[in-house]
Amino acid sequence: MAKTLEEVIAEIKNRLDIVDVVSEQVILKKNGGRYWGLCPFHKEKTPSFSVNPQLGIYKCFGCGAGGDALSFIMKTKNIEFMDLIKELAQKYGIEMPTNFQKQNVSKNLRNEMISACEKAAMYYHDLLIHQTSDEIKAANNYLTNRSISREIIDKFTLGIAPKAYTTLYDILKKDFSDEVLEKAGLVLPSKEGKGYIDRFRGRIIIPIQNENGDYVAFGARALYKDQNPKYLNSSDSLIYNKSKLLYGLYTAKEAIKEEDGVILMEGYFDVISAQAHGIENAVAACGTALTPDHIKLLSRYTKSRRIYLSFDTDSAGQKATNRGATIIREAFEGLGDIKQFDESYISTSNDKYSCEIRVISPPEGKDPDEFIRTVGAESFKKIIKNAPLLIDFQVNNFLKHKKDYKTPQEKTKYIKEFLPVLLEIHNEIIRTEYVKMVADALNIDEEALENEIRKISSTNTSVAPQQEIKKIVTKNVSVSEKAQKNLLSVFLVSDSPFTFTQISEMIDNSHFSNETLINVKSTIDKLICTVNNVKELIEQLYTAYIENPEIQQVLTDLIGIAETFTNLSQEDFQSVIDENIRRIRRCKWEEEKEKMRNLYKNADEDETEALKIQMQIRDKINNRIKSEKIND
Repeated sequence: MAKTLEEVIAEIKNRLDIVDVVSEQVILKKNGGRYWGLCPFHKEKTPSFSVNPQLGIYKCFGCGAGGDALSFIMKTKNIEFMDLIKELAQKYGIEMPTNFQKQNVSKNLRNEMISACEKAAMYYHDLLIHQTSDEIKAANNYLTNRSISREIIDKFTLGIAPKAYTTLYDILKKDFSDEVLEKAGLVLPSKEGKGYIDRFRGRIIIPIQNENGDYVAFGARALYKDQNPKYLNSSDSLIYNKSKLLYGLYTAKEAIKEEDGVILMEGYFDVISAQAHGIENAVAACGTALTPDHIKLLSRYTKSRRIYLSFDTDSAGQKATNRGATIIREAFEGLGDIKQFDESYISTSNDKYSCEIRVISPPEGKDPDEFIRTVGAESFKKIIKNAPLLIDFQVNNFLKHKKDYKTPQEKTKYIKEFLPVLLEIHNEIIRTEYVKMVADALNIDEEALENEIRKISSTNTSVAPQQEIKKIVTKNVSVSEKAQKNLLSVFLVSDSPFTFTQISEMIDNSHFSNETLINVKSTIDKLICTVNNVKELIEQLYTAYIENPEIQQVLTDLIGIAETFTNLSQEDFQSVIDENIRRIRRCKWEEEKEKMRNLYKNADEDETEALKIQMQIRDKINNRIKSEKIND
């Protein structure tokens, strides 16, 4: 039996975990019962973005953004509500109601592109395994020389693209349109403008899977010396964004969770070699430099955010290590210091550090892949186990060249180049240890070096531009509106001593004059007949206003107010309701008095009208007195 749209939405929301959803865009750090991070909706350096997993909501205390998992996805991906519901329903295998069965064109295109990539991967793989030709022989020789066995070939679906211009196209055009094949990056228009040719020819094929296992792109390694470039990679497409996807993550993610750490490598074959030899938590960027989105992706799989950088040992590899470290630091900025000391007397709890960066640098100048193949995986695992923290790696690299600098001028220049590394250490005890180490190694005065650091640190602080944080845009909220919000928020108190029905009987609709709050109160009145608890009520409210971000923000404000009314006794909870009702009444009375005064002023020359207004004022005062006596 087909579900109603409401049932589909409810089932989707049950599948969504707010922490997992937000973690796709924001690096979160747990603090108490909540998670905190840098807001994705405005620039900030101090985390003001909060996620409440118990209620399934997020709120930024800097810019005021708030909502549930669905609204977060809609806002960050700029997607319409019904398009999102259709997409998530398909993802979770939930049947949509009959009226919504029709899918949009882009979704169909996306599925077709993934299907075409999968068929291409299987075709290339089958050629390598079951066919014979000069190209296939050359490919197998290359893979054998890299110690890549048949088992590894199967695990990573490695394949071969023949030299012929249209081999793949001739096979896939039977099942897919030219548009699908071209957008999937499998074919290119021929130079003559007549038909299409295969994008990859005469190359070893390395299929790229996203974290869900879908085939979305390809890396292609040249087979012959005269082929350029050495690696040819798929371009970004509807199904592939190299800045947000890591090679090997699909096969590595469980190992990353188990090891609570991830090894970032430089290329496809580094990852293949590592995973094939039991180092299964290795991944690599796909033909591009490391990006903040890569780090956000990884942070979802390792709680301690332990990241090992394992790049080539040449100068380019060292630069990649420094670039990677910079990207990681920027991604975790504002969430705490990076772990900088291993001694036991310094606390190393996960909550203390935003992340942990270590550097794997095999001896003998060998690259990771070469080291694993020639020296062995067990030796590489020992190097991983003893991998130094980033700061130690940087200090050791720095001190390797100390003999090249002998004169005071040379040492001064040398030290200035390294000072930024020491300035990044905020813990004074730890920094003192490193200052002492560097000073001893260079035979310079320790106090002079410390003074130089303080001088630069002071200068940087004094000239640093004020951080620009977009603050909540607020209007002057009247006393009455504040009291109305307080009153409405009691429905959302998680440990209320009263039932929804009891609260509804205490709070009359006449207490509300703000149109938005009247709207929300009306919706609450309808929902409390069908929900069982506050969490369900909040979920239903966010769904009801999913396409109205202004009211969703009001809901988030109400939830925030409700948190101030938790842990109250029944008597105190009743007092909160009564006090806010009295405040609303007083405001109404003041508004009425002001209105009557204005009427009286305008009627001053008309004695009959003035007398009539005086009588109205007297009646209102009497009614007010009676009302207060009854309520007291």
